Amino acid sequence: MVKLTFIEPSGNRREIEAVPGQSAMLAATAAGIAGIAAECGGSCVCATCHCRVVEQGEGLPEMEDAERDTLEFTSDAMGETSRLTCQIEVTSALEGIVFEVVGH
Repeated sequence: MVKLTFIEPSGNRREIEAVPGQSAMLAATAAGIAGIAAECGGSCVCATCHCRVVEQGEGLPEMEDAERDTLEFTSDAMGETSRLTCQIEVTSALEGIVFEVVGH
C-alpha cells in the first residue's frame, strides 16, 4: 500500500492508502475524498478529479498531452501544479505525495 494525502475543499487533510497499479482517482473515490467526482470514470475528459500537487517526491510522471488538453479545455482553475488524478498511476515512488482537491 502507498500513502497518499488529499486536502479536501473544506481544508480537511486525509491520508489514505492506495493499491499500486490503480489510479490516484480510484483510490480517492474509494476512500470517499470530497470533491473528486470522477464523472468520466477515468477517461481523461471531464477534469472532475482535478487536484493540485502540493508536495511530491521524485516519482510523479510528467503530464501527457491528453491530460494537459483536458485541463486547459475544462478547467478555469488550472495552475502550474494541476493534475488529473485519473492519469496518475499509484506506485511506491508516490509515497507521501499531497494533493489539494480543486473541487467542482
